[in-house]
This record gives sequence, C-alpha cells and structure tokens, in this order.
Amino acid sequence: MLTVKELSAWLKIKESTLYLWASQNKIPCRRIHGLVRFEAEAIQAWLNGFETSHGKPFILPTRHDTRDLDQLIEASKREVYTSRHGETIQSSLIRKEDADGAI
Repeated sequence: MLTVKELSAWLKIKESTLYLWASQNKIPCRRIHGLVRFEAEAIQAWLNGFETSHGKPFILPTRHDTRDLDQLIEASKREVYTSRHGETIQSSLIRKEDADGAI
C-alpha cells in the first residue's frame, strides 16, 4: 500500500491534489481508519486508462524510473480538470477588462 506522500512523489503532484481526487473518487484508493492508501495494482490500472496518442499505456514509475512521467501528469490533469460540458471558465477580471476596455 502506498501513502499519499509516496504516490505524490512518484506522480510529482501535490499531496493536496491526491486528497482532493480521493475525496471525489477520481483516483482508486482505500480509506483505512481515516488514512488514505493506494494499492499499486489499482493505481497501475488507473494509469493504464490514460493512454498516450501512440496507444502506449503509462507505467507506474519506480523510484528510479521517471520515463513518461510528464505525459502521465498532463493526461491525469486533463482528465481530472476538464469540464464535463466543455465550457471554458473565464476569469471575472478578463470579463471586466473586456467590458471596460481596460482595467
């Protein structure tokens, strides 16, 4: 079982992101007496769902193997942070600037 700290180091993402994904059931995890843990096999299966454009599945990196890690992170972020309806969220500051012509 992997801890949040271990998995966040492997994926090079913040621990808080993993906690958020776990709370939203966006990443496979187990809750054991209030602790979040990850099974390596379940994470590997989850990662395999994010295939590259070449059809090559991602492989959970070992502590010494960081191949394709940047691609994994980008694919995971796209999957988790992409709006379900495809709309683009625009900052209120941008809208204010457009309406006023300048800030």
